[in-house]
Amino acid sequence: MKTATFENLTSLAGQEIGVSDWVEITQDRINKFADATGDHQWIHVDPARAAAELPSRSTIAHGFLTLSLLSTLIRESIQFTGLRMAINYGLNRVRFVSPVPSGSRIRALITLQSVDAVSGGFQVTWQVTIEREGSDKPACVADWIVRYYPST
Repeated sequence: MKTATFENLTSLAGQEIGVSDWVEITQDRINKFADATGDHQWIHVDPARAAAELPSRSTIAHGFLTLSLLSTLIRESIQFTGLRMAINYGLNRVRFVSPVPSGSRIRALITLQSVDAVSGGFQVTWQVTIEREGSDKPACVADWIVRYYPST
């Protein structure tokens, strides 16, 4: 895990800051996400039909499930000293490049795109590439904006 301070953050722009640990996307996780969001499309929750009809022969994770793991993946990769709070500010660009079959493992490659001062803190834009173990294509790429507020 990399430790960053608000004082040195700007100097890290354009650099890969961290790589998360691998996270397994289990069918149980997919099912719980389906329950939480109400998205029970068969490609996510019907292993028998997926085995018969999908090229992966497996259910696939919701794209939004993969995206929702950004917070966890970045939090385990980068630790800020003197942080009071972080707020998800939004996304500039998201692409779901390739599917994540149930049982796959994913991780995030995190690059610091930019840092801008905002009232009481910093707005950071991260370029995040979520890769799937064993795949040539990323599962998801996103430009994610987070506002960080240091301890006073």
